[in-house]
Amino acid sequence: MESKPPLPPFDADTARQKVRLAEDGWNSRDPKRVALAYSEDTRWRNRAEFVSGRAEVEAFLARKWARELDYRLIKELWAFTGSRIAVRFAYEWHDDSKNWFRSYGNENWEFNEAGLMTHRHACINDLPIKESERKYHWPLGRRPDDHPGLSDLGF
Repeated sequence: MESKPPLPPFDADTARQKVRLAEDGWNSRDPKRVALAYSEDTRWRNRAEFVSGRAEVEAFLARKWARELDYRLIKELWAFTGSRIAVRFAYEWHDDSKNWFRSYGNENWEFNEAGLMTHRHACINDLPIKESERKYHWPLGRRPDDHPGLSDLGF
């Protein structure tokens, strides 16, 4: 069986590591790579969309990043216990008309013993922003370690 450490049960350090690895993966905007963090039978609720299985996750992410351009994400650990982690996040992106947004949300995750996510429940709200209001300016890809997190930015 494939494995994605850190593995449950999570402690504060391993939960933070899992959150940062998820953030790094999503900031890659590589649907194939990101989908590998989920079990073959993963089940999602993302806003009002329901996704089942790794293949659907990959297709969902490809659609998402084709629409949400220059996507940059920050995740922060909110709580954890056993095989579950709760996070809050915010990401910035623009559409093909250069309308900018900051999307805020919360996710609840559950993992199997191999560290693959079996369930993801996400609630997300989009706030239109001006380009001048953007806070995420690092080059596309992984957020630099010295870039402020959500709490540091007052989000």
